[in-house]
Amino acid sequence: MPRITFISHDGTAQVIDAESGLSLMESAIRAGVEGIDADCGGACACGTCRVVIAEAWRDRLGDAGDVEAMMLEMAPLPLEGARLSCQIAVTDALEGLSVSVPEEQFR
Repeated sequence: MPRITFISHDGTAQVIDAESGLSLMESAIRAGVEGIDADCGGACACGTCRVVIAEAWRDRLGDAGDVEAMMLEMAPLPLEGARLSCQIAVTDALEGLSVSVPEEQFR
């Protein structure tokens, strides 16, 4: 189980043990990470599970797919390094990943 750090908009860090094979969103929901709403349940249809990937991890995670990129473009406040956590598969290679949760998700 990789340990992943979620940093809230106020700077509070929450380290979770994420389960490989789940999405980052599913792991966050199971661990009670505040600010990950996941209104669509992980269907890449709402944008309420946005996170900002720490710069050191962006190349390792790659770019958003087409559908995810379209969802991110609709964000009221675009954020550099933003991804939808429902589209990131948790693997052991994510050990030490750090992501920030924006103050507001899509509404």
